[in-house]
Amino acid sequence: MAESTAHQDPGQTMAQQTAPPGTEGLGQLRETFLPKRVGTVRIAALLFMGTISLILPPLGAYFLWLAVQTPNLSRKQAARRLHLFEHGLAEVGKNGVVSAFRWDSMTVLQEITERYANGVYVGTTYVYTLHRPDGTTLKVTGFYDQPERWGPALQQEITRAQLPGLLTRLSQGETLTCGELSVNPGGVATTKGSLTWPEIEKVEISQGVLVLRKTGKKLPWARMPVKNIPNLFLFVALIDWLRHGDPRTNT
Repeated sequence: MAESTAHQDPGQTMAQQTAPPGTEGLGQLRETFLPKRVGTVRIAALLFMGTISLILPPLGAYFLWLAVQTPNLSRKQAARRLHLFEHGLAEVGKNGVVSAFRWDSMTVLQEITERYANGVYVGTTYVYTLHRPDGTTLKVTGFYDQPERWGPALQQEITRAQLPGLLTRLSQGETLTCGELSVNPGGVATTKGSLTWPEIEKVEISQGVLVLRKTGKKLPWARMPVKNIPNLFLFVALIDWLRHGDPRTNT
């Protein structure tokens, strides 16, 4: 992952120069992502709805609460940060609490949902649920700017850190499980049966689903919602390795 700056502003520069307390052992600070600023039109709309809804106090209070919780109006929200390090990531929450996760031990579930209204695309929701071995969890969302950058980056770093260990376990005869699927050097299995790697024609992700296709069959042999697959990029990389071997030896 390239060492770059997600945003260029004074707060960003300071964040990159000094790693926050609680991130010791994560190595070099590579990139920092700031809260995504809400558009002026949306802020104005929330304030307007909050004002005209005062005839219905609960509703008006709700719209005003939404407005003051945005990074535009809340200093605590604006101070939050998502830091990517050499060996992990850390989130600085709105109360300054730091949550740190290491690439070599964390698990992530990703859920990316495109939203439509009357057939018109209105936005995409990003939710990454991080898990630590001690049971600590953290949800990182599109609250942070550029999720299309930091989301794949964290998946790629997990893959880089954990793939060698999984390959070692496989070489020692271990079978690895991921949701409904079990994999080993010979093939893949589910509760419905098993296939050898040569029998698998294609592995693809389509509309939020990981699909495994058997040679000569029109219908998918196995389907798994992406949101249920821990460390998605790692799992796909593992399957690619088992099907084709080390890509460095196939060029």
